[in-house]
Amino acid sequence: MWKMSLVMNFLVLAMGFSLMQLTCPALAQTKNGLRVGFYNTKCPQAETIVAKTVAKYFRNDKSVPAALLRMHFHDCFVRGCDASILIDSIKGKNIAEKEALPNLTVRGFEIIDEAKALLEKACPRNVSCADIIALATRDAVSLAKGPFYSLPTGRRDGIISSINEVDLPSPRERVADATEQFKTKGLNLQDMVVLLGAHTVGVSHCAFFSDRLYDFKQTGKADPSMNSSFVKILKNICPSPSSSETSSLATDPTVFLDQGTSFIFDNSYYKQVGLGKGILQFDQELARAKSTKNMVTGFANSGTDFRTKFAAAMIKMGNIGVLTGSKGEIRSQCRVVNPKSTKLIDSTK
Repeated sequence: MWKMSLVMNFLVLAMGFSLMQLTCPALAQTKNGLRVGFYNTKCPQAETIVAKTVAKYFRNDKSVPAALLRMHFHDCFVRGCDASILIDSIKGKNIAEKEALPNLTVRGFEIIDEAKALLEKACPRNVSCADIIALATRDAVSLAKGPFYSLPTGRRDGIISSINEVDLPSPRERVADATEQFKTKGLNLQDMVVLLGAHTVGVSHCAFFSDRLYDFKQTGKADPSMNSSFVKILKNICPSPSSSETSSLATDPTVFLDQGTSFIFDNSYYKQVGLGKGILQFDQELARAKSTKNMVTGFANSGTDFRTKFAAAMIKMGNIGVLTGSKGEIRSQCRVVNPKSTKLIDSTK
């Protein structure tokens, strides 16, 4: 299994993007110690610095929201939202999370690095890498015309990152199995369906779904649940697995998971899967499974409902396994733990 304060609002509005600010009073102070405005005193410019950094990269690359959403999800679903996905491996001593197969195509590390460097100059050892990921993801979604939400902060960084602990949901996961996996993280069925709506700005390598085009379940035919005309379009992009000369994901073609509005964060993803145009098998199954199909239809019919629930689900996901208080640390550099920290688990043994 594979598994932005008024200043910031002004920043987004000034760039010409619509902003929908969603606040959840009940989540202003969370049980785990996180709170909205955590850095207001110790580093009041923190959220602005992160927002400006993300906006800088977004101007040149509209796929930044997809990259950061994936990073945030992959981080939270291993050891919790502790920025362990950012830690580099140590040759001969530790193989980190980012080396795991589902993380090989995770992007956006340079955005986090730049934001961290700026924050270290402004207020050294105050803002965690874990909070930078969460804030950057929130800001990127907003830039893509998605919801803006008040985000509780105060996370601390983990000191362990092991490839052996990476167990993420597969693109071919059964809905029932994925539901159980989300449940272990404190997320319910609705949370899962809503969070998967992030695929509205995502992409996938052909390798993760080409079997649905050519040899679904070893039938020698395409997945019958896929729109036949859509299958023809995808075949022009993705070669047959048996005839492909692709040797790595680096050269494997990619396809937008939302063929409608690929760079806009909206509810188009749900509309697409409802039409049999889900790229990943798991996405298409959401529109067919008894437990989820009504939610998919509901979100396809109401973009407002999706935006509101997505913001709430992202805040909830951002609470998974967080380290606060004296737990963990505030890394000086996001790619390495601080010198005096406990040694990493040696995952090479």
